[in-house]
Amino acid sequence: MDTKPPLTILLCSPRGFCAGVVRAIDAVEQALKLYGPPVYVRHEIVHNRFVVDSLKAKGAIFVEELAEIPDTDAPVIFSAHGVPKSVPAEAETRNFLAIDATCPLVTKVHREAEIHHRRGREVVLVGHARHPEVVGTMGQLPPGAVTLVETLEDARTFTPRDAAALAFVTQTTLSVDDTREIVDCLRARFPAIVGPHKEDICYATTNRQEAVKRVAPRVEAMIVVGAPNSSNSQRLREVAEREGCRIADLVQRAADIDWSRFGAVSSLGITAGASAPEVLVEEIIAAFAARFDVRVETVSTADESVFFPLPRQLRPDAAA
Repeated sequence: MDTKPPLTILLCSPRGFCAGVVRAIDAVEQALKLYGPPVYVRHEIVHNRFVVDSLKAKGAIFVEELAEIPDTDAPVIFSAHGVPKSVPAEAETRNFLAIDATCPLVTKVHREAEIHHRRGREVVLVGHARHPEVVGTMGQLPPGAVTLVETLEDARTFTPRDAAALAFVTQTTLSVDDTREIVDCLRARFPAIVGPHKEDICYATTNRQEAVKRVAPRVEAMIVVGAPNSSNSQRLREVAEREGCRIADLVQRAADIDWSRFGAVSSLGITAGASAPEVLVEEIIAAFAARFDVRVETVSTADESVFFPLPRQLRPDAAA
């Protein structure tokens, strides 16, 4: 019998679900338990097909816009990414039982933007166009109040209405290094610009990127478990590439692995985006174990103990 080639897997820690994702998924599951199906969810609750499909199987119905929902007494949940103000307003007009599962760290960015606007500042949002979190943050303020800056070039060419009345906020799931470059450029050009009291990029995004930075230089290839529309997962792949990993692939599950790229490696890093369940990481390790003699070592850069309580309507004391 052929012996399998050896493979060392360095497993990044932390990886996978963050507290905001856990809260959002728990919100849908708790609503299904309390109210029974169907429970409507505006936009994917988190960017992971496996999670969305498992919630669909339990009775969750996913829609992109509230207009797709019939008149109903069923709960309507807003996703972890946050929504423009027009969405809760529409839900109220239609008398929906609206439950906001926006990550509290995204809500923090919404509040910051509103405070800057109230104080007469033009708000610069560093983020990716059309990402639901960016759409939600821009939708907290009147049209034209927020200017989106996506790249370093945007930061170099941006012209404010008044350089003395300027503030910035950022999407929570960006590359820490890319964002630092953009923010440094804005601060150099506009010394009076006001930033957040505490960095907007969330603890989970930062921690996952730090773990990849530690592992990527030590391995021949890196797999990021996550969805193609997951911003934080895409950033992990980019971080691995920047740290010198010549093969860095984003895969949703084991069936997506391109074995022609991984057939000859002897060392592999694995991480997972903040909305990827651990079962998918285990599935991918098992797929490699079927082809290689695998030794797994965990590389940990931080301990995470963050917890966010469920939305008010779903807490055990809500019915009391």
